[in-house]
Parts: sequence; structure tokens; C-alpha cells
Amino acid sequence: MPRSKEFLHGARDTLPLILGAIPFGIIFGALAIAAGFSTGEVMALSLLVFAGSAQFIAVSLVATGAGIGVILLTTFVVNLRHTLYSATLQPFIRHLPIRWRAPLAFWLTDETFAVVQQRYATVAASPHKHWYFLGSCLSMYSSWQLCSFVGAVFGQAVPNLAAWGLDFAMIATFTGIVVPMLRSYPQVAAAVVAGATAMLCYALPYKLGLVAAALAGIVVGTGCERLRAAQTGSAPR
Repeated sequence: MPRSKEFLHGARDTLPLILGAIPFGIIFGALAIAAGFSTGEVMALSLLVFAGSAQFIAVSLVATGAGIGVILLTTFVVNLRHTLYSATLQPFIRHLPIRWRAPLAFWLTDETFAVVQQRYATVAASPHKHWYFLGSCLSMYSSWQLCSFVGAVFGQAVPNLAAWGLDFAMIATFTGIVVPMLRSYPQVAAAVVAGATAMLCYALPYKLGLVAAALAGIVVGTGCERLRAAQTGSAPR
């Protein structure tokens, strides 16, 4: 497939996930302004950080007067899941020069990972799949900037926007990302255990519950995969 088509298909396939992120971005912009950030500071966060959950947490911590060390540590922990994403995609992009790998790493999000890993999983021998990756990244990045700006500029005109429940769209989006990927019992077991662990550890500080959930899911999923391989006599994938 030509580079231009790969790029456009990447943007197209990300569109349904962008729709779920739109309310999230608008709420972020509005809450950041309410917390005392200027419009320029809001846009700087979205342009330079580009991590929705980390941005929300950073804004809330700044509003409560937390120190820079606490803010950096908390956002670092929340974004640790991206190491798993990058490890999954690394075999497919390691041949690319750094001028490609660096921006793709910065733009990698949950939504982009969901569509890109499926593209790389296809058997189509296209040498331009990284253009699909780029199309997904830029469509998500540009939409997040627009939504942040709309929230920062117009969000305060809507009273108590955060209480409208618009963030449910993001929950639905993540559910839509995860469920189609659960195709075997090790994957289902990993998802169930991770979800249960996240709820049980919700009260842990610095969002450590997310890390605990990820580790629990990995351990259970790997264990189930090895058990299934032993039962069938095949090598674990």
C-alpha cells in the first residue's frame, strides 16, 4: 500500500477512538483553567506532555499545592504502561531511523497503540506501515490540541462541566479497545485480574494501583499461557 494510503487509513481507523476522547480533552481544558492555569499553559501541557490521564493528575496536584517531585513521580508512574506499548511495537519499528522512532514514541497513546498493533499484526507485507502509525498519531495529537483549546476557551461558559458525566465516553472507548483483543482465556484472565486488582488497589497513593494491576495481569496472563502451552505441548507465544 502506498505511503499516502497508509497514512490516511491510520487516521481513519483512529477516528472512532478520537470521538471518545473529545469530551475528555474538553473537560481537561476547562478544569485546568478552573485550577488557575492560563490558556497558554493549558496548551503547553497538551503540546508537550500529550498524555490525558497524566495531564489531569498534574493539574489536580498543582491545584492542591503539591511539590514538583510529587507531580513528576505520580505522572511517571501513571505513564509506565507506555513501556509495555513500546515493547510490543519495538520489533516492528526498530529498523526505522531515530528521526522516525523519536516522534512516534512521543505521540504513542492508548488509542494509537490499539489500532497500530492490529495493523502490524496483519500479514500484509507493506514496507510503509510506519506511515499508518504516523497517520494515527497525528490525527489523535491534532484532535487533542483542538479539544484542549475548546475546553480552555469555552469550557468555563458551561457551569460544572465535569459533573455532566462526559468522561464516560473515555471509559467506553477503553472498553472498546480492550474487549476485541480478548481472544483467548489467558488474555481474558489477565484482563479480569488486572481489573480486579485496579479496583482493590484504587486507594494506593500516586496511582500505584495501576502499576499493581498491570503487573498482576502480566503474571496471570503469562502463567495461563504457559499452562495452556504445557497442556497442548506447544511453545508459549
